[in-house]
Amino acid sequence: MEHYTYKINIYGVVQGVGFRPFVYTLASKFGFKGSVSNGTSGVEIFLNATSAQLEEFLQAISSNPPPLAQIDNIEYIKVVNKIFDSFTIERSDNIGDKSVKIPPDMFVCEECQKELFDPTNRRYRYGFINCTHCGVRYSIIKHLPYDRHNTSMSDFKMCKACETEYNDPANRRYHAQPIGCFDCGPKLSFYVKEQKLDLSQEECIRHTVNYILEGKIVALKGVGGYHLVCDATNDKVVMELRKRKHRPSKPFAIMISDIDEANKLAYISDTEKKYLVSPQRPIVLLRSKRQIAPSVAPNLSQIGIFLAYTPLHLLLLQMLDRPLIATSANLSDEPLCINLESLKKLETIYDAVLDHNREIVNGCDDSVIKIVADHTLILRRARGYAPAHIKLPFALRCPTLALGANQKSTVAIGFGKDVILSPHIGDLDSIGSVSYFASNINTLRQLYDFVPKAVVHDMHTLYESTKYAKENFDTTITVQHHYAHILSVMVQHSVTTKVLGVAFDGTGYGDDGTLWGGEFMICDYDGFTRVASLNQFMLLGGEKAIREPRRVALGLLFDIYGKEAFKLDNSTIKAFSLSELDIFYAAWIKHINSPFTSSMGRLFDAVASLCGVCQSVSFEGESGMLLEELFDSDINEAYPFSVIENKIIFTDMIRAIIEEKEPRVAISKFFRTIVKMIEYIRELYPSLPLVISGGVFQNGVLLELLFERFPDLLFGESVPPNDGGIALGQIAAMLSGKA
Repeated sequence: MEHYTYKINIYGVVQGVGFRPFVYTLASKFGFKGSVSNGTSGVEIFLNATSAQLEEFLQAISSNPPPLAQIDNIEYIKVVNKIFDSFTIERSDNIGDKSVKIPPDMFVCEECQKELFDPTNRRYRYGFINCTHCGVRYSIIKHLPYDRHNTSMSDFKMCKACETEYNDPANRRYHAQPIGCFDCGPKLSFYVKEQKLDLSQEECIRHTVNYILEGKIVALKGVGGYHLVCDATNDKVVMELRKRKHRPSKPFAIMISDIDEANKLAYISDTEKKYLVSPQRPIVLLRSKRQIAPSVAPNLSQIGIFLAYTPLHLLLLQMLDRPLIATSANLSDEPLCINLESLKKLETIYDAVLDHNREIVNGCDDSVIKIVADHTLILRRARGYAPAHIKLPFALRCPTLALGANQKSTVAIGFGKDVILSPHIGDLDSIGSVSYFASNINTLRQLYDFVPKAVVHDMHTLYESTKYAKENFDTTITVQHHYAHILSVMVQHSVTTKVLGVAFDGTGYGDDGTLWGGEFMICDYDGFTRVASLNQFMLLGGEKAIREPRRVALGLLFDIYGKEAFKLDNSTIKAFSLSELDIFYAAWIKHINSPFTSSMGRLFDAVASLCGVCQSVSFEGESGMLLEELFDSDINEAYPFSVIENKIIFTDMIRAIIEEKEPRVAISKFFRTIVKMIEYIRELYPSLPLVISGGVFQNGVLLELLFERFPDLLFGESVPPNDGGIALGQIAAMLSGKA
């Protein structure tokens, strides 16, 4: 049979995951001659083979790739015949357009864990053990392709033993870019009050353990940033952490050693277990089985649990033998701390620091996942899942930069049919967060040599992302917030037809200059038509109403009862003094600092206030989480509402909630009523796919009811439904060029 030379290109997550040694070993097994190398778009192979041999080789590659690899596409062509003496691994090629998927940071694999706890191994108890199949990736990369000299590991010269492993194609650590050991790799340091103690590596770990056991708070440098850690079973220190961090009620995540420990703390479904033990090791929200410390997740039956994902975590947890609070080391509205300089801002929070000298190039928070009716809900896409690489249904007209929204910010770049979505950045409410936002943009532009020809952003003129666009680019394009929400889901499901989109969130700037948030839209890539929405109501005090549900509820009471609302005997009215009621009534009458909104998220707040669940909140979505706790699935009735001129009038629902004596009943009926509202509008457009998006749909009770009622609804399972998905939707708005 005649032999040809084939050029094979493999696209996907194929760098930094052991793909070249995998191909080398496979080719050697077949006795093939040729070469394999990394390129800017993936892996490139030259192979001398017959057509039948080629087919067999490609089948072997596809059927059993390396554990962390993800093959998106394989292409091959015949080229001019080349003569090869053997099969070799060639140096990486840095020429051409960059489109390769950046490998995310992954957990420490089972083989490395065995070595970590094996006294005969030279890396016994080495806190940075890794191999080709595990460890840091995105957090250390500076340039593509993913090679050691393009990462922060270039600061560490390999010892002879590590170099031998690194250059041996048969070794598990062949071209494992973060390879190191006690002699040549990253090292730990322990600080107290900025003073570095003279300690060995093992002593650094033992000091950290002792501090935690003594009820102290330690700043621990990890993969993508620092955690603030303390004993999760010690309510006193957990409360102290809340006090120091000014975080009165937002739940803390818990880090544990293994799945057996997780089973002791929570009820875990098969799907939830799959994510807990996955290489990504996200935080998974689970139904609590028993209290650890009451202040870990106040008033909530869910706790966020994640398994240790670095060797250093495993060493600490083995010695502690108890769960750890592990929360992001940052101030409110500030980015995650990634070095000692940025950590200084938190010096009043922690008692000591366990540091290391491997630079974090790209900060990356922990990912958060929730399972609802066996569907995956990504609340925060970050470590292990980011950057995300998403395929568009058809090609963009030009390279596009999308700057997202203002809360739960992400940014994205798009070229051809590809979108690269950044990890979770956070809320853009401080100088530090805006600087971090800009650094994420620069990271994507630098990694991909990306020069945007179009820049898209939200319509809201006061968003920091909008200001950044206007200040840094001559020409920009606006995309309506809720339209972007729906488009993000359409892209994920490769939908190209018109859809009925339901976008429920806190607030987003609307075409009419008011704040939207309870929207029904007919959408495609050419634009949208708003076909229905919640009837608008006022937010007394504007932005302050977002933190005080009582203000939202009071505005609704004034809408219904006017000044007679003063005489009502309910939780909302009792939350104000008489003088406050007078002031807010005057503001309502004259529309002073009281913008109109159609927000479903704010309606959740109002119901929480009316039912006495909460009158103020300390974090976004708190009222919805507390309402979830009181939902009773045995209550199947809903409240009345009406639709007049495409406005959903819910006055009768509010009246009924006020008259309801039992909050559990009122809240359960409220959830059912929202489903009925969607059902009503859905029946007007029965032939269109139903698409839902927006932060309100993070609510597990509402989402489960909707999946039950509309089994075929489309929902974003790979990108957050909150504003973390806005940048993707903004890119999608450019597909038709009519944004």
